Amino acid sequence: MAAAHRPDPERYAPPHIEAARTGSDLRRGLSRRGFLASAAAAGGAYFLGRLAPASAQTPTLSDADIVVPDDPTSILGMSLSQRGLRSPFVHAQRLINDPDAPLGVAGWTFSPLQDLEGIVTPSDLHFERHHAGVAMIDPTEHRLVVHGMVDQAKQYTLWDLERMPQESHIYFVECSGNSLAGYPGGAADDTAQSIHGLVSTSEWVGVPMREIIEDVGLDPSSTWALFEGADAAVMTRSVPVEKLIDDAFIALYQNGEPIRPAQGYPMRLVLPGWEGNMQIKWLRRIEFGDAPFQTKEETRHYTDRLPDGRARQFTYAMEAKSVITRPSPGRGLAGAGQWTISGIAWSGRGRIERVEVSTDDGNTWEDATLLGENLPRSTVRFHYPWEWDGEEAVLMSRATDETGYVQPTREALLDVRGEGYTYHYNGIQTWRLHSDGTLSNGYVDA
Repeated sequence: MAAAHRPDPERYAPPHIEAARTGSDLRRGLSRRGFLASAAAAGGAYFLGRLAPASAQTPTLSDADIVVPDDPTSILGMSLSQRGLRSPFVHAQRLINDPDAPLGVAGWTFSPLQDLEGIVTPSDLHFERHHAGVAMIDPTEHRLVVHGMVDQAKQYTLWDLERMPQESHIYFVECSGNSLAGYPGGAADDTAQSIHGLVSTSEWVGVPMREIIEDVGLDPSSTWALFEGADAAVMTRSVPVEKLIDDAFIALYQNGEPIRPAQGYPMRLVLPGWEGNMQIKWLRRIEFGDAPFQTKEETRHYTDRLPDGRARQFTYAMEAKSVITRPSPGRGLAGAGQWTISGIAWSGRGRIERVEVSTDDGNTWEDATLLGENLPRSTVRFHYPWEWDGEEAVLMSRATDETGYVQPTREALLDVRGEGYTYHYNGIQTWRLHSDGTLSNGYVDA
């Protein structure tokens, strides 16, 4: 929808924005620091970068407010609250790479893979990767500009996109640096979270890029597009038009709610199966051209140096991969007996066709069961029933995708890439199970 026909935001605001406008007027003079302090005091409740008004009848509760009686039938349960809380006995939380770093610096948070089941990651546990902190953007002021090799350059508001045809898909997003500790090795106490936690899966809802391309009228000579974010890092990446027409879209919702600020609110690019850095958050500009734009993020960074000195550029798809999440370090076994080995597998090239599990250091392999609907470019959960005899064991999983690609061993991957490689690690993960039921990382840097 062109800017000339932009609807009145006060009239056409989506429901979640209307909700944020009820109660006292919180839109005036709230500084970034004040916002963060207020949000923390209210249990982190906010809409659109503004504090959501709290009701006197339904106060926001914290874990400290929860009282667990010895006999739960002897006391009334907790009252209603604006936000549901997890049980005080559940402690899933993200791992921060540097919790003492000042606000706004580059950083990561890792999803607690060992504490999750199924495939969808709760939005508040989705991994994060920021190059200049989390941008807080007012959707009433935000614009997406589309220009370059098009018939008519246009500008879109959030409400323009809300009125366009949308699609819903479940896809994983994985940082291209996920699991990079596998190249040099790691520490014995590394976990599924600390090594592989830069992957998460969500239901994304948004506008297919095909709709945008049709609306602006793409020049037939245009083969690339530059996507630019509105964060302080001004993240930019080049994307082939072929991918945009195939399955790319601009996401507005994640897991049933507006995308959270850390995931790019009010809008972000989703490129199913491709490395996370390309899926620009806080999207503000798309420029079409006839060649890649050779930005810093695709020349100096996110290229792959090979042992012979050459560099691989534009390595988009995340290759077939799997990891056992239970048991794993920090999530051990209580003793010998019947257990279920559980984990996730995924491939940026399509569906996972098969997952095999080995409990004897790769000497023998058995097929695991894939749970639920096996979707393309999504994680899939696998289960394998196992009778543990209480002796030392080495656990591994191996994924095969629908193209026939088989997840390689770490040794095979290093033979091709060397230890100087950084991105796209997908070697088989080894966990060493000890007789006391604890586990450790099988790839320890000597």
